[in-house]
Amino acid sequence: MEQPGQPVYWDGAVNAWRISGSVFRMGRREWVTEAGWKQAYDDGVRTVIDLRNAAEHGRRDTDPEVGADVLAAFDVLHIPTEDPDHPEFKELCSPYLNDPDGYAANARLFPDKLVAVFRAVGAAPAGVVIHCSAGRDRSGMIAAMLQDLTGADDHEIVSGYQAAMRGINERHRTARVPHKHERYLEEHALLPLLEKRGGGALEFVRRLDTTNYLLRHGITAAELAAIRFRLATRVAT
Repeated sequence: MEQPGQPVYWDGAVNAWRISGSVFRMGRREWVTEAGWKQAYDDGVRTVIDLRNAAEHGRRDTDPEVGADVLAAFDVLHIPTEDPDHPEFKELCSPYLNDPDGYAANARLFPDKLVAVFRAVGAAPAGVVIHCSAGRDRSGMIAAMLQDLTGADDHEIVSGYQAAMRGINERHRTARVPHKHERYLEEHALLPLLEKRGGGALEFVRRLDTTNYLLRHGITAAELAAIRFRLATRVAT
């Protein structure tokens, strides 16, 4: 059985990790093959929370084809963490949120959007996977907050973000179509970014205090308990 903070091997999935209990994270769901979705189902996943904006949705020519009957087993919720057209957000996080330095602004500008993600986690009837595009920053921001709720130590939070950085960096190395803004980084170039951004994810979540942030912005004590239950409990399959 996978431990919290460890990768899960769903075919085609990029940056697929168990955050804790029955809550997972990954990159864009369109990368997952039919076999990978069946593996996710076997791991108890029934809810998919898509953090991306509407313009990012959809299958590309290079994505695997997956049968509608397989996908029908999952409830996909579109809950973006940001308004990409918000003037301040555009100024601070251009061309997109790609560094934990922008997390605090995201949390300040869009608390209702973040609360909606956590409310969906707590309401999920079984396992849930949260994903964005790369599986690094939007999902990384939410993952760090979820880790905070579990009492994760500093090393777990930093290493979780750094693992996501390495995961998408490796994807850039092997991708058939180059990313518009990012390229594969050799180790000497990647290491300083790992240190800086891993530390940034930790600083964000420690300053935020996830429990108080969620309660202050409308999550009830009962909803918080449901989120913690999902983080503490694995789904029996």
